[in-house]
Amino acid sequence: MVASASTAPAPDLDAVVIGAGFSGLYMLHRLRDVLGLTARVYEAADGVGGTWYWNRYPGARCDSESYYYSYSFSEELQQEWVWSTKYPEQPEILRYLEHVADRFDLWRDIKLGSRVSRAVFQEHRDCWEIHTDGGEVVTARFFISAVGCLSAASVPPIPGLDRFQGAWYHTAAWPHEGVDFSGRRVGLIGTGSTGIQATPVIAEQAAHLHVFQRTPNYSVPARNLPLSPEQTRQIKANYGEIRRKARESFAGFPYDPSEKSAMEVNPEERQATYERLWAEEGGFKFIYGSYNDLLFNKDSNETAAEFIRSKIREIVKDPAVAEVLIPRDYPYGTKRPPIDTDYFETFNRDNVTLVDLRQTPITEATPTGLGTTGADYDLDIIVFATGFDAMTGSLLRIDVRGREGRDLREKWGSGPMTYLGVQVAGFPNMFVITGPGSPSVLTNMPLAIEQHVEWIADCICFLRQRGLTRVEATEGAEEAWVDHVRQVADLTLFPQANSWYVGANIAGKSRVFMPYVGGFAPYRQRCEEVAAQGYQGFVLSSLPG
Repeated sequence: MVASASTAPAPDLDAVVIGAGFSGLYMLHRLRDVLGLTARVYEAADGVGGTWYWNRYPGARCDSESYYYSYSFSEELQQEWVWSTKYPEQPEILRYLEHVADRFDLWRDIKLGSRVSRAVFQEHRDCWEIHTDGGEVVTARFFISAVGCLSAASVPPIPGLDRFQGAWYHTAAWPHEGVDFSGRRVGLIGTGSTGIQATPVIAEQAAHLHVFQRTPNYSVPARNLPLSPEQTRQIKANYGEIRRKARESFAGFPYDPSEKSAMEVNPEERQATYERLWAEEGGFKFIYGSYNDLLFNKDSNETAAEFIRSKIREIVKDPAVAEVLIPRDYPYGTKRPPIDTDYFETFNRDNVTLVDLRQTPITEATPTGLGTTGADYDLDIIVFATGFDAMTGSLLRIDVRGREGRDLREKWGSGPMTYLGVQVAGFPNMFVITGPGSPSVLTNMPLAIEQHVEWIADCICFLRQRGLTRVEATEGAEEAWVDHVRQVADLTLFPQANSWYVGANIAGKSRVFMPYVGGFAPYRQRCEEVAAQGYQGFVLSSLPG
């Protein structure tokens, strides 16, 4: 018997959301408090915060400025919350998200300590059956992934790690009680954004720190400072303009965009611009507030890259160490550009040793430390700052089955495929917040999250107002979008780097450039056009009867 709208039992909930970070909290608020739907959030952790709950490593700090690394949907929230510094540390961001959960009474619909293990689309009912690791089973019309782009930690398969007699930690699963490095010999593996943040802090505590570097990184000073009462007042008075600039920008940052190529100005003017941004501003302004073609023109990019190389040589006293720290084989900004506080200065300390893994790769973990092809290192603690199975790993850890039992892992076996980064053909009523094929990780993340949450909520509202029970991206729209994402990436310098943007940090992962690099504002406009045309590229339907 084919179920009809009148005979199919109603699902338990209108929507289930996985994850209680920035995405999940706002999605719950939008569904429940704006649309009036029944919704539940499942969260594996024992608290809200997502990335900012788990990543408690030393030096953990946001690399976007606090006043715009925040929600914009509530003017009252913007006005009442006071950020302490330009770049907030992890505890402050976590307090902010806990405050949001308190302020909007979100806790009552969040189930903590509950990991979703399986999700299966029920075709005869146009709903999803959601299973948790605790044995709970619930049905929902809509299944929304808010698991995050950077939450599936990646530990490299080092032979013998199980024999290491010391302690080891991944930065994304840091003990809540912290780690005491006093008097300890520490090895830190990884020099991406996380390793660059952690290195100076660990070096101040440890007896000795060995930094194991495979890929040297460009990094620009954060120039972090406390926010004065006057600065805070000005920010709050100008929030409307700040948010407008962010939404209309390429990368979601409220900077005044440059309309000049780096090659249009003379070397003296270019040097003065880089010096000013390095010394006074810091952060992402160096790449997004200097010249408009650093990510598109190799010659322009090289001017910024060489400036940073010169600064590394200037800061690091040992010329041999400086040369190992200098990136040469990929353009600046084609890996996520880190910002730091005294990272390069740390290599002037007597208790810090840089180990070049390109020259002497790690071969094994021993009971007493790490072995490379060049030497053995005695260690008490190993810290893995080795990143994530980005953009896909968190969702693929769940057994997701779409129409006709289609396995999401199989569908994405050769690389992720989505339409607009929000839906996957063959998986009706499933939405992905900041998924592959969206500009998420290349933008100011809360801005990207708000855009996705609001678009998804509007789509659900559109369906309900018309008595529809299913929305699914078409194969053709998905294929066209995947091709567009690839074509746009090929117009930039991004594919020239072996970055986590292409999955290069995960053994066996298909090399596909995952984020959309066409810019936040053009992407937002495209999403709005799709909605205005009755959700072009999607099939909307209802149960028969």
